[in-house]
Amino acid sequence: MNPHPVANLQAVLDDGVELGIFPAAQAVVLHKGMQVFGGVAGNATGDTRFDLASLTKVLSTTALFLRLWTEGKVGPNTLVSRYHPGSPAGDAGVTVADLLYHRSGLPPFVPFFADALKARPELLDAGCSANVRTQAREDVLRAAAATPLEAPVRTRTAYSDVGFILLGDILSRAADAPLDTLFSRHVAEPLGLNARFHRLIDFPVDGTTAHTGAMRPREPAPGQESLWKDVPSRPSRPGEVDDDNAWVLDGVAGHAGLFGTAVDVARFGQAVLEGCAGTHAALAPAPLWHRLLATDPLLEGSTRSMGFDSPSRGHSSAGRFIGDTPPGAVGHLGFTGTSLWVDLRRSLVVALITNRVAQGRQDLRIRDFRPAFHELVVEALDLTALP
Repeated sequence: MNPHPVANLQAVLDDGVELGIFPAAQAVVLHKGMQVFGGVAGNATGDTRFDLASLTKVLSTTALFLRLWTEGKVGPNTLVSRYHPGSPAGDAGVTVADLLYHRSGLPPFVPFFADALKARPELLDAGCSANVRTQAREDVLRAAAATPLEAPVRTRTAYSDVGFILLGDILSRAADAPLDTLFSRHVAEPLGLNARFHRLIDFPVDGTTAHTGAMRPREPAPGQESLWKDVPSRPSRPGEVDDDNAWVLDGVAGHAGLFGTAVDVARFGQAVLEGCAGTHAALAPAPLWHRLLATDPLLEGSTRSMGFDSPSRGHSSAGRFIGDTPPGAVGHLGFTGTSLWVDLRRSLVVALITNRVAQGRQDLRIRDFRPAFHELVVEALDLTALP
């Protein structure tokens, strides 16, 4: 007998390793709450924790916003000025919703780590004191709050790490607790996730982590080549967060820093489905989930909901099928080669986790691999056409 077509997904993961698209991968597919595929490839096991990069924005920051919204501690209309009076975003009337929808006008990226490393090169030392790391974190958070807007608020959609650094700080202040503590208490424990942040102060980390790079700071991503220079560098330790801004924030930030497995990511995706259906209210009741996941009502053409993205027209990382039928799909990508897509109509969750940056940031073949993989998932489950 021929194996079920879903089993062919393992060969696709193995091909990704063989072709050098990534050195390791995990993938989990859930359909109607049941796991229909789980695979690993390359130098990883099912327990290997991967740097989830910007999946942190949904698994941690957006989820915490939802939880704190439920508790009445913060909401979409909460003003940045409440926590950062006199800041450019505060003076412009930016709200928490503007940060979540990526319409605040803040720039996509600022290399805060460059000034931090020039001022405190001892941050590169494995034995750097907790006091120095804490001071550097506070400096970067102040710098993020002081960042000028590139455009008037609510006039454009522009994906912004800076906005989510600021948002993570706001949520921490609103709940009066560190971001990693809040994640563990309000997201990881209720959902049964083993994902966690890796604080540099707490090194060495326990367990095996997928390698993401050899040097600190990392090589510039495409398009960032001229943004910093003359920054001290040194080999980095396995298990440190890949993102340099998250690294200088002691590994805990609103935009990046979370480590976990494909199982963790898929479980969170299933929580999205169950939250919308009202069958599991660990984070929030269904009406708040529906408001959270609705596409930005102010900016026409935006694919953004609060914290999440949706498949874009044309070449989407979700492929041709996921999200093609109302009510669509939500998800997010991570720079290290990670992704989560949740098809709300098909009750389908696809978590694809890789460490493609371990081979350098210039190789962008993951952009072709992702949609091909997601299309194969839908085809293998015979879900291409829905009534």
